[in-house]
Formats: sequence, structure tokens, C-alpha cells
Amino acid sequence: MLKKLFQSFRPTVRGPHHQRTTPEVINSSQHSLQRGQFSRHAVSIVERLQNAGYQAYLVGGCVRDQLLGITPKDFDVATSATPEQVRAEFRNARVIGRRFKLVHVHFGREIIEVATFRANHPESEEENSHQSSRNESGRILRDNVYGTLEEDAQRRDFTINALYYDPISERILDYANGVHDIRNRLIRLIGDPTQRYQEDPVRMLRAVRFAAKLNFGIEKHTVAPIRQLAPMLREIPSARLFEESLKLFLSGQAADTFEMLVDLQLFDPLFPASAQALEDHPTYTHTLISQALINTDLRVKQGKPVTPAFLFAAMLWPALPTRALHLQSRGMPPIPAMNEAAHELISEQCQRIAIPKRFTMPIREIWDMQERLPRRSGKRADLLLDNPRFRAGYDFLLLRESAGEETDGLGQWWTDYQACNESERRDMIRELGSRDDGAGAGPRKRKRSGSKRKRADGASGE
Repeated sequence: MLKKLFQSFRPTVRGPHHQRTTPEVINSSQHSLQRGQFSRHAVSIVERLQNAGYQAYLVGGCVRDQLLGITPKDFDVATSATPEQVRAEFRNARVIGRRFKLVHVHFGREIIEVATFRANHPESEEENSHQSSRNESGRILRDNVYGTLEEDAQRRDFTINALYYDPISERILDYANGVHDIRNRLIRLIGDPTQRYQEDPVRMLRAVRFAAKLNFGIEKHTVAPIRQLAPMLREIPSARLFEESLKLFLSGQAADTFEMLVDLQLFDPLFPASAQALEDHPTYTHTLISQALINTDLRVKQGKPVTPAFLFAAMLWPALPTRALHLQSRGMPPIPAMNEAAHELISEQCQRIAIPKRFTMPIREIWDMQERLPRRSGKRADLLLDNPRFRAGYDFLLLRESAGEETDGLGQWWTDYQACNESERRDMIRELGSRDDGAGAGPRKRKRSGSKRKRADGASGE
């Protein structure tokens, strides 16, 4: 898998900072693209903008993916028209964004993104803060400096994303030898890699994501600065990193992505507690996270739903026991210690990746299930089966066992229990009660009032 990082031994036709002012024009007879392959709405936008006197092209991922025989998920348009001019052409258009202003043109449920050509940012101190601004480390905070098509091509991140397709003439304009890199299966940054990562550290994550998604290598100059610059990801807003993390782990190549993130030291700024667990307990942590991601990739390929809550629960779980034991060493009982550790861990993680509450609550409930699944006496087993989080909790139990956790056969017991009829289930419960060690029954407790029981069982709440 890690060969994806280092395929740069292939001969290249230029240095890493090569730039072009005139494109290679690839005519329809020289490529496989046809306008019918693209969204008819996106093509109609290009056509209408061109008829209004503007330059307009299909650009980026939709062109790249079609050349690779992959069905694009969305279609983007680049144009010389400003956002306001685009909005004037389309009644169904909305200008969005501040950091990077662009237009969404709505066609029912389909949204076509239209962006104005961007130029390089001025290097002088007299930047217009309404159009362009950077912080002290060089990260671009606002990017609304408009420019020419040639300038726009140089502002794009990777060569394979700097391809412009005109569905009217059916020509491709290639400013950065992107077609060459597609043929050679290489991820290559346009411009100086250090500067480009400083402008936007998320480009490091995008390099990994594209390498994993497309099964490409990362060109050696592009990969070289990543480990040194990885800590810059801590400057990125946590809400943006949540969106990027979903792209990284829900695209069907999460297992490979994880390996590359760890190797390039990008995992630590995203999941600091999990990275520490990976260092303290490498075999268990790596096995559990990898298996969770392999299962996720399989579900994605099968078209089954994947909840980010289960994914984040698995990512963070290896860091949880150490924290709970630390709290127990200070005198806190086991279950409150686990609950407090879970609260602390999720709160800290949300400082790095802003996981919404609609996912943090199910994470807590999945973890809470791990405490409840061993307690099966009386009617508890049937009540747990009816719990809406049972399936996720059961799957998580099996995941823990697959990583080497000893649970005294708990996963197999629940597997059998689900397959049994009513009479067989009663026998299984009686057998638990007759064990000498009382495993699974739990200590007898006084019946509590409804409010207290609700608090005890509601440990997964926020």
C-alpha cells in the first residue's frame, strides 16, 4: 500500500515547479471524452455563459474522473464571469462563501458549482482584505482575487485537477501536464510544494485522499515536505476538518488512507489521543482501527449505509481504557470513570474535528453498550435486543474481539442468542445464572426509583 507514496522514480518530463502560460490543446480525436458523459445541466451552464461572452469550462475532478473511467460525483464549472455576473445569468443561482466566493446553480436536487477564475495573491503588504488575506504562516484566509484562465490553472492544487474541458468544441486545455500525470498515475502539486501547503494545509490531506482513491503515487517533491508541515493542520478550523475527515474515510479507501496518514504523520493532528494510543498499544490500536475501516470500505462498495458515529467510535475507542483506568486510580468507580473518560475524550476530539452532536451522542451510546452487553440476566438480554443501538453495539463488540480483546465469548453468546427461539433463549439465560462465577449476571441491586434508573441507563447522553 505504501508504494502509493513513492512512485516518483518514474521519469518525468519537467521539474516540480514547472509552469505554463499556454496550454496543451487536446482535440476530440486525441481523448476519450464526449459531452454526453457530463451533466446536461453543467453543459448548459457552460454554453449559456459562453453565449453571454464569457469563458467557461468544465473543470477539475469531473474531467479527471471521466478520463479515468470513473463516474463523477459532481460537476464544476470555471468561468471568467464574476459571481455577481453568473447570478445575473441564472435565476436559480445563489452566491455562497466568504473565504472562497462562488455560485451554486440549482436544478432540482442537482447543484452545479460555478467558480470565477482565481489569480495569485499579491505579495505586497497592501493586500485588499476584502479580496485576499493570509495569516503569518502563509495560510490563505480569503481567496477572492479574480484572474485569467492561465492564472486560474496555476492556482489549482494538483496537475490532474487543472484540466479544462470545453463541451462545445470538445477540447481539453491542459496547463500543467495533468494528462501526462494521469497516464503515469501520479499526484503532483502545481508550484512550490512547501508554499502551496502553507497556503492551505488541507492540501496534504487531499494528496493522500486522491492517492488512495485513484490508486496513484505521490510524486517525490510533493510528498517531501508533508511530515515537517503536518502540524499546520492544527490551524485549520475544526468544522472544515470534519468535512475533510468524512471525505477521507467514507470514500471506499479508508483502510489505505489510514496507513498513509499514519506514515506521513498526518494522523496525529487529526486524532491526537488515538495517535498516542497507537504509540502506547500499537498492535491492538492498529488492528482495531484498520478492521473498522476495512469493514467501512466493504459497506461503501456494497452500497450499504455507513454512519460516521461508528467510524469515530472505533477511531477513539483505543484511547478510552487508559483514561478510564487513570480516573479509577484516583478513586472513581469503574462505570462513572468510563463515562467521564468518554466525555473528556469526545470533548477534546471535537477541538480538532468538530463532530456534530448528532454523531457524538450515538458514539457515547455505542460505547455505553459495551458496558451493558455483559449484563444479560433476567429480562436484560431481551431489553438490550430491543434497544435501537443494539446492532451497532453488537457490531462494535465483535470489532473489539477481532482486535484481540478477551470478552469470555460474549460476542458468540450474543450471536447465538439472536438466532435462538424463545425457549432456547430462556435456557441460555438460566445457564448464565447457574455458572459458579456468576459471569454475565452482575451483582444484585436494590430496585431504584425511575429517575435514578433513567440516569444510570442514560450514560450515553450528552
